[in-house]
Amino acid sequence: MARKYTASKVPTKDQTAWVMSFRHPLRKDARGKQGRKIRRGLNTSEESRAQTLVDEMNEILNDETWHNAARRPEAERRFDPIVVHAFYDDLESPSSNSWEVRNLTLPLPTIEDGYAKVLMVGTTGAGKTSLLRQLIGSHPDRDRFPSTSASRTTISDIEVIVSNDPQFNASITFFTEPNIHTNIHECVADACAASWDSIPDEELAERLLTHRDLRFRLGYIIGSWGRANPGDAESDGDWDYEGNDDEAPDPAIENDGTLPTKAEIEEMQSRLQSYIDRIRSLADEAKDQLQNELEVELQTLKGPEKEAAQDLFEDIVQSRPDFDELVNDIMDEVRRRFDQLDSSKLRTHSSGWPFSWELESTDRDEFIREVRRFSSNYAPAFGTLLTPLIDGIRIRGRLFPTFADHRANLVLIDGEGLGHVGDPAAGVASRIARRYADVDVILLVDSAKNPMLEAPTSVLRSVAASGYQKKLAFAFTHFDLLKGQANLPNFRSQRSHVMSAVYQKLTTLRDIVGLPAVRAIERDLDSRCFMLGFLDRPLTGKQRGPVREILKLIEFCEGTLAPTEETEVRPVYDTAGLILAIQAAAAEFHARWNAILFTGSGNVRKAHWAEVKALNRRVVLDIDGGEYKDLKPVADLVARLSESITKFLDKPMRWSPQIPAEPEADDALARVQRAVFSRLHAFVETKLISVPRRDWMRAFDYRGRGSTYDRANAIHMIYESSAPILEPALDAHSEEFLREVRLLLHDAIREGGGDLVSDVLGEG
Repeated sequence: MARKYTASKVPTKDQTAWVMSFRHPLRKDARGKQGRKIRRGLNTSEESRAQTLVDEMNEILNDETWHNAARRPEAERRFDPIVVHAFYDDLESPSSNSWEVRNLTLPLPTIEDGYAKVLMVGTTGAGKTSLLRQLIGSHPDRDRFPSTSASRTTISDIEVIVSNDPQFNASITFFTEPNIHTNIHECVADACAASWDSIPDEELAERLLTHRDLRFRLGYIIGSWGRANPGDAESDGDWDYEGNDDEAPDPAIENDGTLPTKAEIEEMQSRLQSYIDRIRSLADEAKDQLQNELEVELQTLKGPEKEAAQDLFEDIVQSRPDFDELVNDIMDEVRRRFDQLDSSKLRTHSSGWPFSWELESTDRDEFIREVRRFSSNYAPAFGTLLTPLIDGIRIRGRLFPTFADHRANLVLIDGEGLGHVGDPAAGVASRIARRYADVDVILLVDSAKNPMLEAPTSVLRSVAASGYQKKLAFAFTHFDLLKGQANLPNFRSQRSHVMSAVYQKLTTLRDIVGLPAVRAIERDLDSRCFMLGFLDRPLTGKQRGPVREILKLIEFCEGTLAPTEETEVRPVYDTAGLILAIQAAAAEFHARWNAILFTGSGNVRKAHWAEVKALNRRVVLDIDGGEYKDLKPVADLVARLSESITKFLDKPMRWSPQIPAEPEADDALARVQRAVFSRLHAFVETKLISVPRRDWMRAFDYRGRGSTYDRANAIHMIYESSAPILEPALDAHSEEFLREVRLLLHDAIREGGGDLVSDVLGEG
């Protein structure tokens, strides 16, 4: 029998209005359980009116016939709109396709419009955003947009359409409410978990205010710990450099009037202290309950017993009503930050959560100042910033390099850094790889000081196996740091040093993706590599070397607008030979994930049980693309399949109508590669995530002793059945997987201009 839920009302903290709370029978919470806690304002100060609304909600909650989105129109005729919105808005998750939301208000121009789209990809801290600043003429001190820092700054997509139009436009989109709710839930849970041991308030606050994956920084929104006055920021006098006071930014310019007042800071500190006190209380109660249940001193537990106890502790904490109340209180604080926005520019879901904000202006400085509010990381403004809530910023206007007269038609796309992964075989996040087909240049931004480490190499592998080799270009930043090295006395030797790292990586790729794919990258490689320096300061015509390289990069991007001739030759295949490629891809995928889940191996680290659980949570709740940190199962399998299939495609059984020259052959093979790659993400996501979703839910439900192993093993079994390693005697799962991949390849070969002499359907 389904559990019954009941709505109740409570007054707001200032006693001026009423709020209704209830558990939604059809919405999952961050633990993957039905019954997410919902809290909605009732827009009334009258208790009788509030009670009437609560009674209507209880009527819906107690009658399961209303628990269907199809009955919303009837509910709208019978119940108050406040009640209808509170219940039915959460039945259907809002669309998270923010790319399309931005396209509706500010569409990206295409190559037909004379624009080249450039996707900037690179490691965190490589200098992508600093390069973007130079390309759009953003002054590092006066404009400071987009924001930069040594840590992970860019988590939203930033898309710039350069235009001669005198009007500036912006379309900014927000992460969905469930996504933010889950992040806050995890921040509170992580802080509670930290309370397992005795740590000072300062450390506990850090666990609450900074999500463990470093992408979501709650402190930006609700305030940092330990501040006393406006303009204060964390500092350490022992690490201050003397004589640089004149280089500090002007606070009046930097904060643009958004610094919290002293009274607001005191209120933030008081509120944060109350959150910390509540977290300690939750943790203490949960530890007492757990200790009584296990009948053991928790401090004595070690190894697997401690992991199991901590998993139980986490479940007990999150099951307590006070936990949901704390999460919802913090969510209310987050919602209040939207009050600072001009409501006429804000578009919201019916629940009130925003999905986009728009701006038009003819004043460049005013425009940059307004948009900067959504990407700032300025520490004294913590408590007022919206940056962690933003998933996309698209702007258009006169945004050209200050050192160039020529104004190129470009769309510049910058996104979150790759992170410092230790394994070059790690798959590139799906949100990045899916963009390859939409852009004209894939610009791999890397540091010349330590070029082509694991993360950029993973991009190189991904592009080489996708068929988009001709789109690839390299921008090596920090080139100025090579100056003065004894063995690199001039530009030529310094450039050769960087290029040797590229060629070395390409050599190792020949065994991974095959010679034609690597050969296509090596062809004209010298003209597609740019050495960039001094990106952190204003450049003028006086800096001839750095400016010359940026202008060459712009010229290269413009050159992609030139039409290319399609080769007439066609590779001919027999897909019966595909089985070895599929077998190799599945074996490599499973070897990697066995290391992640169980043993660790070489460059692949064993994931902490809490990370595996966080991945599981994202699959169950369908957020973040089913990825967490460097745990990306869909991207990993796409990478292995695309690499193995590319090697298969390299060796057609013959060519038609004649044997082509190498460039023509490489182009023809790349065309088929692209057709395969365009299908792989949807195919793999269906196999690994969509079809076995119930199995992911069961894996997430494991609790208690041995649950961390059971969860890892359940995920392993999902992979085994979804993408099995093919054996000589095929079982049902293997036959299905082989047939589906062969069908995918069959369609891709035909679409990519190839031919088949036989296929999975038995046709000649």
